[in-house]
Amino acid sequence: MNIALIGYGRMGHEIEEISIKRGHTVGLRIDIDNKEDLNPDNLKNVDVVIEFSSPDSAFENISKCLGMKVPVVSGTTGWMKDYDRAKEICLKNGTAFIHSSNFSIGVNLLFRLNSELAEHMKRYKEYTVSIEEIHHTKKLDAPSGTAITLAEGIKKGHPGYKGWCFDNDKTENMIPIKSVREGSVPGTHIVTWDSDNDTISLKHEAKNRKGLALGAVVAAEYIHSRKGVYTMSDVLGF
Repeated sequence: MNIALIGYGRMGHEIEEISIKRGHTVGLRIDIDNKEDLNPDNLKNVDVVIEFSSPDSAFENISKCLGMKVPVVSGTTGWMKDYDRAKEICLKNGTAFIHSSNFSIGVNLLFRLNSELAEHMKRYKEYTVSIEEIHHTKKLDAPSGTAITLAEGIKKGHPGYKGWCFDNDKTENMIPIKSVREGSVPGTHIVTWDSDNDTISLKHEAKNRKGLALGAVVAAEYIHSRKGVYTMSDVLGF
């Protein structure tokens, strides 16, 4: 595949390295200094776009590429109010789109385990749930998209919860999320079910960004010859 990268920071460089190792080429790199290069002429030979930009520019980048019928893999979080609009643009133009709050295969396994655990825990009213996420100080959004996805999985499986709230604004029937920003932590997520008698925890701790980058490239390989809107569950087969 010939891949275009939107966002050429640390994640962009990791994605480029893994893409090349897997036999692909990166023919276009878009960053804050050359936004004008995201145009039809430069995209005409691109097989798929991988987008890791910023919450403020994500929807514009995604909609522009989908509007030019180029498949898009997006890992940017903090723009999800426009997600349904992106889906509509994708379907209208007969191309492919996948967004994930986290492309790490390990995190997607965590999503699955989290949902299944929530289904079981609805029988045990003595347990309450909370989420903690820890990231590097340069992360722009809080809570992380991964933490919100975890909260949504719990809400779907457990009728006792209606949504999420910030940890310092705890509300009944809401899942509190604590966000910590420190050092250069790639990403840690902990789901805790606590009772007076014991504690059950699910934890994923990223050691680096390579897992995210690999998952994004695998997703690109999956969608580049397909049409429609997909999730990482489709890519991973569960």
